Amino acid sequence: MSPIDHFSFGLLTPVLAYIMSSVGSMLGLLLTSRARLAGEREGKYWLVGAALAIGGTGIWTMHFIAMLGFSVAGSAIRYDVPLTALSALIAVVVVGLGLFLASHGGERLWFLLGGGVLTGCGVASMHYLGMAAMNMSGHISYDPAVVSLSVLIAIAAATVSLWFTLRVRGALKIGGAALVMGVAVSGMHYTGMYSMSVTTHPELVPVSGARAIDLLLPLIVGISVITVGLLLAVILSPSEKELRREAEYKARLHEHDEGAPEVDLFGTPRG
Repeated sequence: MSPIDHFSFGLLTPVLAYIMSSVGSMLGLLLTSRARLAGEREGKYWLVGAALAIGGTGIWTMHFIAMLGFSVAGSAIRYDVPLTALSALIAVVVVGLGLFLASHGGERLWFLLGGGVLTGCGVASMHYLGMAAMNMSGHISYDPAVVSLSVLIAIAAATVSLWFTLRVRGALKIGGAALVMGVAVSGMHYTGMYSMSVTTHPELVPVSGARAIDLLLPLIVGISVITVGLLLAVILSPSEKELRREAEYKARLHEHDEGAPEVDLFGTPRG
């Protein structure tokens, strides 16, 4: 067995990973709160943004930052770029599917549970695909019991997160929920990492792939652009109170139109 270090940079990577996960979760919750009030047509666009925020920033970026602190004594670590990109796509897609399923079901429990199972299994798949993207001069094996535990944590975390997207309103509650989601995502990640063991090869062989630092710069630029864009969309859009007032005003107009008598071209009531 080779010694594995999950915190080769000390607390820097887990703290940064948790902060990124919480920020992505908070942004996603803000976007889903807009989706609830924007109506079915506009709400779909807000949910797509929420999937990018939670799946891309809150989950996948958190995973990658945490992986920067992972090292194996006696072996270099390189990353398969296509597999790494595919893991990012999976994270966004499964979160999006879970959000759409939960929002479509409303208060119905089975839709929430179905979305939680779908999203949790997808997030776990993203996590282990990201780990499979690591190339090193050694053999990787996993503890099935710990892997199963990490999948259960992912499903529970996804279900709670979807429940938050349906229920949580207000800045303080959204902030608190985002901190809880950050803990859940980080817990799933490090549980999954704990399931891994590595046996290095007796002789070092060349390792193909990109260095973690080579992926870091485009990662930071890409995620920063997406995050800033989503934040601007939230800031420049009508506030939650304004959206509520507009919805109530439209509802009153609709009720008034239904109750008004029909008139002819001269304004005379018919009948």
